[in-house]
Amino acid sequence: MQDFRRLRVWQSAHELLLAIKEVVQSLPKTVPSDSKSQLIRAADSIVSNIVEGCGAATRREFARYLDISIKSASEVDYRLQLLRDEGNLRYEAWQPLSERVIRVRKMAFRLRSSVIAADEADQNQRAKNRNVRTDNR
Repeated sequence: MQDFRRLRVWQSAHELLLAIKEVVQSLPKTVPSDSKSQLIRAADSIVSNIVEGCGAATRREFARYLDISIKSASEVDYRLQLLRDEGNLRYEAWQPLSERVIRVRKMAFRLRSSVIAADEADQNQRAKNRNVRTDNR
């Protein structure tokens, strides 16, 4: 277990969620409320899965939560694109948010890769230790 607040990816994802909530409030009234709420839910999923993963029992499980977070970031990216393409989100508002989403997704991907690499290194070390014990018998 680790403190999620210390992870830069959580900090960035949390700031992204707050920014998306702010933008959603400024969207035209003609944008369906389910589109607005789905964007917020997807952004919240990025952050929430990082938090849940920090409470995981194993590195492999933490990596699975990060994978879900990455997928949610892809959904947020698409939903922002759709709002822009429908004319509901100005380019000037969309562009910095899109860059933030991409940055968060990359950060989560790098963390996931390092968590998996650390897990594999631990597994290899345990296998070596088992082999050494059986060779010494």
